[in-house]
Amino acid sequence: MKHLFLTAMAVLALSCNSAQTGASQKITRVDYANTITSADLKQHLYTYAADDMEGRMTGSKGQRKAVDYLRDFYKKEGIPAAQANGDYFQHIPASFFSRMKDSITSENVVAFIKGSEKPDEIIIVSAHLDHVGMDKDGNVFNGADDDGSGTVAVLEMAQAFQKAVKDGNGPKRSILFLHVTGEEIGLFGSRYYTENPIFPLENTVVDLNIDMIGRIDPNKKETPNYIYLIGSDKLSQELHDVSEEVNKNYINLELDYTYNDENDPNRFYYRSDHYNFAKNNIPVIFYFNGVHEDYHKMTDTPDKIEYDLMAKRTQLVFETAWELANREGRIKADADKIKAAK
Repeated sequence: MKHLFLTAMAVLALSCNSAQTGASQKITRVDYANTITSADLKQHLYTYAADDMEGRMTGSKGQRKAVDYLRDFYKKEGIPAAQANGDYFQHIPASFFSRMKDSITSENVVAFIKGSEKPDEIIIVSAHLDHVGMDKDGNVFNGADDDGSGTVAVLEMAQAFQKAVKDGNGPKRSILFLHVTGEEIGLFGSRYYTENPIFPLENTVVDLNIDMIGRIDPNKKETPNYIYLIGSDKLSQELHDVSEEVNKNYINLELDYTYNDENDPNRFYYRSDHYNFAKNNIPVIFYFNGVHEDYHKMTDTPDKIEYDLMAKRTQLVFETAWELANREGRIKADADKIKAAK
């Protein structure tokens, strides 16, 4: 009997210890953020900004190859298309590009993770998939930073959210992964989406837009642990406060608001795809590393990217999206800010 008692106690102790170990190994949001790695970003970007993408000019053969790459990634990861018909491409007709000299068509790429509790409330994570193509001699403008960096960051975040879904920890609100075309020629893709939304704009909580996060501004060489944030407080003080809190608790980058100043002559707030959402009173954050010597040049190539820093910046966007998707209350635009913006 004594041996049986001791054996039973040993089994009980082992069982309790296993349970405690399992509890201590519970997967957290930080674990999902850490699946976003510099190695994976680099692997994607060396493909996405390669010469055979021909600079991804809107409507070109290279741009078609780029959107196929994005679509195939989402299929492989098991992340559904946003459209009910299962098409990952939101096709944009030539008539929408009517002021262009050459008649073209193009497409946005849109994937979707449905929220578990508040599926009708949509968090958008966006980046533009296009660049400026090639010159008359066939030299390629690779656009590794602009905006290959934002594009592959969205892929990595989508993969992290999908892992959470598979683990039973999916977001409470829905996440829309939106790759827009035509940014370089006039913000066409984001304008098309906001004029032809897949989900009602009134259900869109926020747009987190990523346009160039892989390089270091020459003015920041001595303090490279930064990201420029633009627009976070333009329509919603709550969004700004959440963004600040998430960074403080999880990432600890320097959040630089230099270009958020209304008097800044660069007017970056009006120059990327988030602005088409802001025009519709949807709160936005624009993540940006600033311009550099290779901006819109053939030398914007994948070997120039700061991949560790890019991973950290991507993790910041992911953590912010996670917080906005899972917090109890939906962030809202402030009535006074909407009035002032008009």
